[in-house]
Amino acid sequence: MSVERAGLPVVVIGAGPVGLAAAAHLLERNLEPLVLEAGDGPGAAIASWGHVRLFSPWRYDVDAAARRLLEPSGWVEPAQDTLPTGAELVRQYLAPLAATPAIASRLRTGTRVLAVARDGADKTRSLGRERQGYRVRTLGPDGRVQDVLARAVIDASGTFGTSNPLGVSGLPAAGEAESAAFVTGPLPDVLGTQRDRFAGRDTLVVGMGHSAANTLLSLVELSETEPGTTVTWAIRGGSARRLFGGGTDDELPARGLLGTRLRSAVEAGRLTLLTRVSIERLVPGPDTVQVLGTARDGALNLDVHQIVDATGFRPDLDMLREVRLDLDPVVEAPTALAPLIDPNQHSCGTVPPHGEQVLSHPDDGFYLAGMKSYGRAPTFLLATGYEQVRSIAAALAGDRAAADAVELNLPATGVCSSDLALAADGESVAGSCCGTASAEPQLVTLGRPGGQA
Repeated sequence: MSVERAGLPVVVIGAGPVGLAAAAHLLERNLEPLVLEAGDGPGAAIASWGHVRLFSPWRYDVDAAARRLLEPSGWVEPAQDTLPTGAELVRQYLAPLAATPAIASRLRTGTRVLAVARDGADKTRSLGRERQGYRVRTLGPDGRVQDVLARAVIDASGTFGTSNPLGVSGLPAAGEAESAAFVTGPLPDVLGTQRDRFAGRDTLVVGMGHSAANTLLSLVELSETEPGTTVTWAIRGGSARRLFGGGTDDELPARGLLGTRLRSAVEAGRLTLLTRVSIERLVPGPDTVQVLGTARDGALNLDVHQIVDATGFRPDLDMLREVRLDLDPVVEAPTALAPLIDPNQHSCGTVPPHGEQVLSHPDDGFYLAGMKSYGRAPTFLLATGYEQVRSIAAALAGDRAAADAVELNLPATGVCSSDLALAADGESVAGSCCGTASAEPQLVTLGRPGGQA
């Protein structure tokens, strides 16, 4: 590494939990971080679903280096076994962490990254490439475009802003863009600020993850006090058994309870479940949107007031077009990481510890970390991201032994989700690569901030 490159900061994209943890670990390694956050403050994406309660207690939510940075400030760590809402995670952890003098002076909010490239070299140029740092193009809060030079880049910008489309084959349905006003986003505040949007109306929830389950249960609760509130749940698979989960075997009790409650609601007929759904066209009207396609039992033709697109997320890779990436063609995660998380191969068995070596790309010094490192796979946990950035910081500091000594202790779900998905669809599970309980996402339980959903 040239002297010029070594004197530059490490740019961290995103001031969420993993991005701020990266900054804390870099500071402990005497490396200079510069954190660029598109939102108005730390944890901006999490703040947008502040009404949501996490499954995992505080013991899994606080990074070790961040804790060490916070402790001298008089910060009081929340009780380890309590479950924070998104708003509490920001208020009690991320905001105090961002306010520490060490990070506050190195954090730029309202600053969106437009592109990342090797300084002085486009993607096709190889000669001398390894000696070059990075040029990070930003759009600031004043509307100015400015380039920042960096010795390395850690992209921890997440995937929350890029939902998968509603249509079939990974493509938007015809008319999906024109129907955007009827699409709520993946985590609407059904029982709180958006109650009037759902009360006494017909809602279609699309998706088979925990976000869908959260919204479904909130809608069922709403229907008990608001006559005329109807709930339809559409999934692409043949059965919802995978989402119903491991129940009492889940080491995160709130997550196990979520599946149990949802199964009971379906069996009691409190919502309508449609399987094998393919949405092909949306036709917006004055007050409702028509949803056309196919389902297990034939043609799909629904008129609803809104659609909750709990369809999962995908990484925004457009800003990285000039970086040489080594990404798996299926899940769009780093190639070495993909076999550990690809739900087509397995989503059960605790995700093995992994660090800088697994996350590296052909362009040295560039890393995807946190949720974005998992690409389209839905199994990310905060603890995983914290270990990733600890290892990356060690590698950037030249401590190869520490970078490679990765450890991870994750809670099990009590269910082998890929086995259940295969069995539910009538396929053989013999020879499955899954042998132990899976590490599912650190996803969330909807509920009003005052209580557990």
